[in-house]
Amino acid sequence: MSVAVVVMYTNSTYMLSMESLAIAPSGVYPAFLFGTLTYCFIVFCNVTVLSTIALDRKLHKPMFILLFNMPINDLIGATAFFPQLLVSILAQNRSISYPACYLQALLVHLYGAGSLTILTGMAYDRYIAICCPLRYNSIMSSNNLMKIIIFMWLLVITLIVVLLALVTRFKICRTTIVDIYCNNPSLVRLICDDTRVNNHYGLLITAVFQGVSLMVVIFTYIQILLSCVMNKSSDARSKAIQTCGTHLVVFLFLEFNACFSLITHRFEQAAPSLRRAFGVSVMVFPPILNPLIYGLKTKEIRQNVLGFYKRKVSSVK
Repeated sequence: MSVAVVVMYTNSTYMLSMESLAIAPSGVYPAFLFGTLTYCFIVFCNVTVLSTIALDRKLHKPMFILLFNMPINDLIGATAFFPQLLVSILAQNRSISYPACYLQALLVHLYGAGSLTILTGMAYDRYIAICCPLRYNSIMSSNNLMKIIIFMWLLVITLIVVLLALVTRFKICRTTIVDIYCNNPSLVRLICDDTRVNNHYGLLITAVFQGVSLMVVIFTYIQILLSCVMNKSSDARSKAIQTCGTHLVVFLFLEFNACFSLITHRFEQAAPSLRRAFGVSVMVFPPILNPLIYGLKTKEIRQNVLGFYKRKVSSVK
């Protein structure tokens, strides 16, 4: 009898409750509509960038192939966050099953780690293009490029799967998710046992994805800056600074938000509203801004997209 009870009372049977959205009844439908339109806009922009790079052979270059991974990653993050949020808004119910919460946490962390890793790979590509232009084609050959992309995704998937797998060792004793969406820190807080291994591994993951990424980006951009200073061509300097400046702003925004979101989970005295603000901004703004910044601001992609819609409009007329 006791064995049967133990089998039935597993983590997968639990229903968890997330933080309330504090939406008044009159604001449910406007919030649902706004969230739906935001998610649709994210999907449209990222799919547009994806299809443009995939269909135009002129864009099959290392810079754009690396960029191709960004909208894929942003779609993973947006899909991990928005559908569950929209359902809970419409149903006015913040309950979620443990397996669904676990899956959301896995996708959220894949998205976060993937964003930093892809941006680091793009920074390395710009460093080679600007500082070693004569060796660019040999260093960023098709073979080496595929190795870089495969290594990036294997690193992200392996480390994040291990991070979430460590949570499955324990039986939870709480059912309240202290966040607006599920993630590893909120899942660890459901456990009453000793989770020091989880915490130490979480710090290691943070050091790998945020610390190493930051060091690589700082090194590459210092080299790029020195190369721009030494370059006598003002056009080359301005183009390099404009391209890399945008990339650096996006990277620092993501790094800053992700870092503070993790810090607020580590310190109990941190205001819940601050934790929610940083957590939501990481999930919402990059998937919106990345296709606009890297897509529409990139001359080759912008011209391709505008040409496509002009042809569509003219064919309708």
